[in-house]
Amino acid sequence: QVQLVESGGGLVQAGGSLRLSCAASGISFSINTMRWYRQAPGKQRELVAQIKPGGSSTDYADSVKGRFTISRDNTKNTVYLQMNSLKPEDTAVYYCSSRLGIYGNEYWGQGTQVTVSS
Repeated sequence: QVQLVESGGGLVQAGGSLRLSCAASGISFSINTMRWYRQAPGKQRELVAQIKPGGSSTDYADSVKGRFTISRDNTKNTVYLQMNSLKPEDTAVYYCSSRLGIYGNEYWGQGTQVTVSS
């Protein structure tokens, strides 16, 4: 049974930082591409960042480049999202996902709320 459990969300002032974690079980974590998405009220879910299995290949949405950093610890089956210089527009529910290869199923966590006050 696949489980992805996010944590680390909360309320922070603009300019502050948060680190999200996503602990995975039931998958071969080290060979899965891991992603962070977010969904703000009334908006579509958007891809924020992804990290390939080896950890050396990362991609970011333009809106978070230079502020967010995705990383993974394959020994702990955990992916992280370090968020710095947070803005009110970063307010959303953040979800992590895992996918094996291009054609594998994408699994999702339950999400963690991030609220950035101005």
